[in-house]
Amino acid sequence: MKSIDNGAVGEIRASVLFERIRECVSRFVRLSDPEATAISLWVMMTHTLNAFDCVAYLSITSAEKQSGKTRLLEVLALLVLRPWLTGRTTPAVLARKINAEQPTLLLDESDATFKGDKDFAQALRGVLNTGYLRSGKTSLCVTRGKSIEYADFSTFGPKALAGIGKLPDTVADRSIPIRLTRKLASENVSRFRRGHVEPEASALRSEIEQWAKAFMAKEHPEPRGLDELPDRAADICEPLLMIAESSGEEVAAAARDALVALCGRVSCDESLGVQLLADIRTIFGDEATDKLASAALAARLAEVEESPWGPRFGRNFEARDLAKLLKPFEIRPHTIRLDDGKTTLKGYHRDDFRDAWARFIPSWEEPSQPSRASQTNKHRTFLGTATVTKPSRDDHATSRVLVDHGVSEPSQGSEPSREKRDDIRLVTDVTDVTAPQDGRECETFIVTDKGDGTLASCINCGGSWESHGYPPPEKWRVLDHATFDA
Repeated sequence: MKSIDNGAVGEIRASVLFERIRECVSRFVRLSDPEATAISLWVMMTHTLNAFDCVAYLSITSAEKQSGKTRLLEVLALLVLRPWLTGRTTPAVLARKINAEQPTLLLDESDATFKGDKDFAQALRGVLNTGYLRSGKTSLCVTRGKSIEYADFSTFGPKALAGIGKLPDTVADRSIPIRLTRKLASENVSRFRRGHVEPEASALRSEIEQWAKAFMAKEHPEPRGLDELPDRAADICEPLLMIAESSGEEVAAAARDALVALCGRVSCDESLGVQLLADIRTIFGDEATDKLASAALAARLAEVEESPWGPRFGRNFEARDLAKLLKPFEIRPHTIRLDDGKTTLKGYHRDDFRDAWARFIPSWEEPSQPSRASQTNKHRTFLGTATVTKPSRDDHATSRVLVDHGVSEPSQGSEPSREKRDDIRLVTDVTDVTAPQDGRECETFIVTDKGDGTLASCINCGGSWESHGYPPPEKWRVLDHATFDA
């Protein structure tokens, strides 16, 4: 594919055009640098819609009114392609107008829309859920003569929605977030007078249209992906990146930084389920334990500041609420044995969450196994020994090394009592174990942990792990919790 030399398209330099759009928008609305960058590229994208199969929405929100949301829509209406600035329409008009004209929808008061008429809110949600893709459609009944039939209407097109608070999650997932705040007295923005601004904006829009024709007449290489973002966010950002890369290295670098900064922060406002997973991960880390009773975990969640786990529906957040929210992730409570070795309750192990953490919290990584010395400070009682089941005489049998953190250290030559073995924690998996080399018949191979990362000899017979046929400890692979079968 052909590339454009340093952003030059005919007589219009895309980089200069980008800066002029940025200046125009920022003159009337208080915006951060990343927001101004993203909005400017989005304006350019609306004029090159035919070049893309996927578009981004703008989600323009604020905590309170009088933060500049409507003003931003008014400015955008002077610059985008085929603007449709509205605060209310009907489901029939919404679908038909988008299908017929492919306008740039600028919807004000979206918060009231989603909380208002149910039929229109559902119709709007359907249009928004599919309209970011060229293949997006909605189906409506139509009258043909005396018969009523259905017809598919295209929902594809750029859209900006302004309102107080959050958009529905599925809509926010397709949007670049623009979060406005009221300006300080020390922050200067120009007063917007449409009659004064319109001539200048009209001339600028004519130049954008001229640039867009030249842009769409050429082929452009696919931009380098934004690996820092989830797949859908990366997809909707691709058109903006392509425009930025055709505008020169400086604009491309600014675009990447802006889109990562804006779309990356969406993770802070994840769905309730993902927020729950994140809070549970934090609690397990703070508690330094591998299991928590349902009631205890619910109580700890209720203590998390700025979280939705406080009183719900006039009562405290309880274990049943927790179970209901975790059910979609296929995480269910089961019987666990507490650290006293006797009490059993319904609860959760850390392992129950590992798959969900890895899938829904991209920044989460499997924590490295802490040193045994550090573990002594994190557990009620530290056993201080590693117990290895006797290897079979098969050349490729598997043995397990276990450390118990819930019972006191056994006396010389003894093992933890049978009734406490179900609380033993699996920390390593040893493979390719050979049969004992010295004929020793120890039921278990118990090595003393010195706490400094080294292991002493077997306290049963005085032999080493080598003489018992085990590979060196550095080859042991870290796992996590398991129940020991005595």
